[in-house]
Amino acid sequence: MSDENAKAAEEASGTMPVFRLEKLYIKDLSFESPNAPEAFFLKNPEPKADLRLELTNKKIDENHWEVCIEISITMKDAKSEKVLFIIEIEHAGAFLLQNIPEEHMHQVLHVDCPTLLFPYTRQIVNQASLEGGFGIIPIFMDPMQFNFAGMYHHKMKQQQAKKEN
Repeated sequence: MSDENAKAAEEASGTMPVFRLEKLYIKDLSFESPNAPEAFFLKNPEPKADLRLELTNKKIDENHWEVCIEISITMKDAKSEKVLFIIEIEHAGAFLLQNIPEEHMHQVLHVDCPTLLFPYTRQIVNQASLEGGFGIIPIFMDPMQFNFAGMYHHKMKQQQAKKEN
């Protein structure tokens, strides 16, 4: 049987793996500027970001999963230590994950889903910063900084090392 025929047979039988983002949504979004308006008039501010990232997921039904990126950013002026702003977001996606082999599911939920979701999360965070009056202080959330595959493999290595000890 040719590869095309095998693929057609798989599609017809409903056993072909399906990975699809069905819905993007904001679960929670907070922007605070505790030192406004003084923060807008600091002389030559040196922004310093404290960033926290967490990934969560939960099964919605037999074929749907929610994957959520939670980001908290506290932007301070490095000289005065004044908080310029705080952004917290829980941004999620509902994914259709059908016929994904069990041995791949963990990686799909911790790498593939967040990788697809992250550019949208980054856009919302940058827009909130801009609308909050901090257009001159861009938040650089470099995709390479958020290398979900690298973070996943690092976490797996740490877990393996713990098992060996």
